Amino acid sequence: MLRALLLSLGQLTDPPVLRVFVKSMIVTLLVFALLGVGTWWGTQAALAAWLDWHADGLAAAFALFVTILALWLLFRAVAIAVVGIFADEVVEAVEARHYPEALKTARPVAFARSLAMGLRSAARVVLVNLVMLPVYIALLVTGVGTAATFFVVNGWLLGRDLGDMVAARHMDAAAMRGWRATTKGSRFVLGLANTGLFVVPILNIAAPVLGAAMATHYFHSQYSRTPYSRKGRP
Repeated sequence: MLRALLLSLGQLTDPPVLRVFVKSMIVTLLVFALLGVGTWWGTQAALAAWLDWHADGLAAAFALFVTILALWLLFRAVAIAVVGIFADEVVEAVEARHYPEALKTARPVAFARSLAMGLRSAARVVLVNLVMLPVYIALLVTGVGTAATFFVVNGWLLGRDLGDMVAARHMDAAAMRGWRATTKGSRFVLGLANTGLFVVPILNIAAPVLGAAMATHYFHSQYSRTPYSRKGRP
């Protein structure tokens, strides 16, 4: 995993990877900007309708608060969803440099499928963490329980989703199910590593792109060892 991280960091400035990073950041920030504008407009309209009170400053302050809170709570989910849309470009760039033989047999993932995978990933992250919220709160008294549980839960989520981004280029649906069943432990480690990236200041901005690149190295290091390495090829 350390090797995958170092190789991924070394490729961050490659034009294809850099383009995905820029595009994903623009789209992610646009999502939160639209949320802020929508909150401001909705708050203003509600105050005017219910209280006949035109409080632009209050609406703006509330919108800013909601946007900052959303960035803190939902950045990871939104960023993973957005990168999921462009992940195939990152995977292709990594394969072109490090795994040219695998690239020859790869099947590019259609935009509609990438979008669906990204949205499902974001939905899982949000829903599972909402369900786990009472557990996180209850474990606050332990000092470390909340952080440990957060890492376990999100490591499991990210391990599956990041692995699928790469496996979809090389396996059909049946082969992917078998591959998931035989790689649960190693994908969990991949997920833990990427969850860690999301909590490191500054580095967390590039975490989704780094995650896609690391998943590519992980997949190709494991692929030939599974009984599905010769099955389900496109």
